[in-house]
Amino acid sequence: MNTPGQVAKPATECEVDRVYVWDAVVRVSHWVIVLALFILTITGIYIGKPYLIPAGPANEQFVMATMKTVHFYTAIVFTIAVIARVLWWFVGTYYSSWREFVPVTAKRRRDFIRMFKFYTFIDRHPPLNVGHNPLAGTAYLMVFGLYFVMILTGYALYSVDAGFTYHSYMRELGGWLLPLFGGAQTARWIHHVAMWFLLGFFAHHIWSVILMARIEGFGFIDSLISGYKFLPGDWRDRKDE
Repeated sequence: MNTPGQVAKPATECEVDRVYVWDAVVRVSHWVIVLALFILTITGIYIGKPYLIPAGPANEQFVMATMKTVHFYTAIVFTIAVIARVLWWFVGTYYSSWREFVPVTAKRRRDFIRMFKFYTFIDRHPPLNVGHNPLAGTAYLMVFGLYFVMILTGYALYSVDAGFTYHSYMRELGGWLLPLFGGAQTARWIHHVAMWFLLGFFAHHIWSVILMARIEGFGFIDSLISGYKFLPGDWRDRKDE
């Protein structure tokens, strides 16, 4: 079984190493979160402002009830995936560590500035980073903060609905969160705004992934599925520049 940082086979004359970077937990949690956010966005927008009004009596359609049910159970999957990924920061492999999100070394702090110059078109050549680059890692850290805002406000809001149903456990689980957000209306507003921030990040993330894949040519997009990057044969020396 491969571990991140392990070379699958030695570099040949083409001077390319096939390096296992993203482990299974990182890849699975990444795609589960992506799929969950897609479903949560569609159902959440409908819950906030219904855009599908079927013909016939409402009590025979159950569209809103279905949307809320899908939204709630997807939120549970989303929460589990986010918590699993955060725990993996501390017990997982090298490139899944929290150190990939916080620039704690001098080299990663230098690369933070270099990546900023690259993204703002000041510098044409990004530094080599095998895992997350420092600027992206810091952005991901803020995104995870938004994830937890969405989770907490979401469960707080669900406790309001639970107050009218038999889900008494949800009243206990989420009800105490409502005062922290200033009530249901404020929690709903925060939940809504955080969603749009995440959608904005998603659009930028797609652009930056395509950009890095074209500039670096390390098989970055493929690595999100296979876990492997194709790095230059001198990557061990260059990553410490």
